[in-house]
Amino acid sequence: SVVRRPSRRTTARGSAMHRGMPPAWSASASSRLRHVCNAVAPGCGFGARRSMTAVIIGPPGGGKGTISKRLIRDFDFQHVSTGDMLRDQVRLGSELGMAAKPHMASGRLVPDSLLVDMVLQTLAEASKGRVLLDGFPRTVPQADALRARGVSVGLVLDLAVPFEEIVRRAGGRWVHPASGRTYAYDFNPPKVHGLDDVTGEPLEQREDDRPEAVRARLEVYRALAAPLGEFYEALGVLARFDGEDQPELVAQDRRSDAIYASLRPYVESRLQAFAQA
Repeated sequence: SVVRRPSRRTTARGSAMHRGMPPAWSASASSRLRHVCNAVAPGCGFGARRSMTAVIIGPPGGGKGTISKRLIRDFDFQHVSTGDMLRDQVRLGSELGMAAKPHMASGRLVPDSLLVDMVLQTLAEASKGRVLLDGFPRTVPQADALRARGVSVGLVLDLAVPFEEIVRRAGGRWVHPASGRTYAYDFNPPKVHGLDDVTGEPLEQREDDRPEAVRARLEVYRALAAPLGEFYEALGVLARFDGEDQPELVAQDRRSDAIYASLRPYVESRLQAFAQA
């Protein structure tokens, strides 16, 4: 099923974007980024307009990657993954990447200000008019910061997958440590329960696939996602999909297919409406 909220006018709240910013990413660098964005035009929000900036959110293990691939295939979105973006910036040795590298190397969170600047730069350099943000924003302050910097998100797709279904799926994944072969008891089980098909050696479960670890991740996600959903509901751009309107597919353990059956026509209609506005 799909839950949509009516649009309500809201005022973007200001945020101190450069608070706590490392010296390596200076105001002059931010000024250069603004110049790049204005020059490139399609889309970073400094007075420019792209055809659509969308965000996809959903719990870890909830099929977000599968849905993203289908959106890219069917609607020609350019996929912007925060993790890939960070790794690329560090690999390229960019000014932003070098500012983020110490945080990543020490296991600390990269400051929101740096993440926002990276997203803005990525949007400025995007080769397609439609961009799908995946992994950012994760929190209300991050979403607020994007909005304060002029990024207009026109569509937020919230995948409402039941947590216990995710726990069950993860619990069915087992691996052969030596080879990395992975088995899933719901669709790709080993020929002999608990044993690798090739060597006959025992399979193991990764610690992060154990029910208690999965539930802990999901609770962290819940704490962040609920306020983020409210933020985008207030802007009238969030649609929530759970697949329950496709009971046959859900019964076949095809939750992603069930969700996409409703999500695809909704996205198509929103893109058409956006193009005509």
